[in-house]
Amino acid sequence: MHAATERLLTDFLDRIEPAVPLVALWAHGSLGAGDYRPGRSDLDLIAVLDSPVTMQQWRDIKAVHRALEPPLAGLLHCSYMPRQELDDLSAEHVTWAHERIFRRPVTAVTRRELHTAPRRLYGPPPGEVLPPVSDAELEAFVRSDLRDFWLAKTRARRRWLQEVWVDLGVLTVARATVTLREGRLISKREALDVAAGLGAPGTVVADIRARRYGDPPPVLSRFRRARLARAFVRSAIRKALA
Repeated sequence: MHAATERLLTDFLDRIEPAVPLVALWAHGSLGAGDYRPGRSDLDLIAVLDSPVTMQQWRDIKAVHRALEPPLAGLLHCSYMPRQELDDLSAEHVTWAHERIFRRPVTAVTRRELHTAPRRLYGPPPGEVLPPVSDAELEAFVRSDLRDFWLAKTRARRRWLQEVWVDLGVLTVARATVTLREGRLISKREALDVAAGLGAPGTVVADIRARRYGDPPPVLSRFRRARLARAFVRSAIRKALA
């Protein structure tokens, strides 16, 4: 693990434990799957609490996150789940992400990641606390996410000029396709090879790989990249949902 990342996680745990009734703290996503890239990957965390977040704790959570040392602190995201709501997939939990606080559900994909590739930072492991996600629940979420979120986002062209939309769009649809076909989750590194097999333009895949893994990027204008990525995502979603 990256030394600065380890220091950040230790600092966060030292600060958050006295601020909230902490039962467990887990990492998922790239940290859990072994695909973490310092300064590029998000630090995706889940905190389980003994009781719902109070208004004072809401303020304390904001203060803890704002006190963390940049630049990696800006990539640290955490959802705070009361143990009373762990079995409710629709419950919206206090979340710090993208340097702001709001509420959102902890998705079926995240819950499955926590059962298959977690990293335990504090307290009991997910298998002892978090109810499992059924294959039907996982499939229903993935289909809804592709249809209601990602397909809708392809209607507007301008956002695809941004690297984050190109990267997440291509990787998400590749990972979702494997989940729908085989019922399993794959890493972002694996998703690059899957995307190529699904017909993603080679220059777009190479562009994402270069920014994520440090290879020399191909010569590709952001306008052409946006057009190619958006067209692939639209087509791949329709095939995945068929």
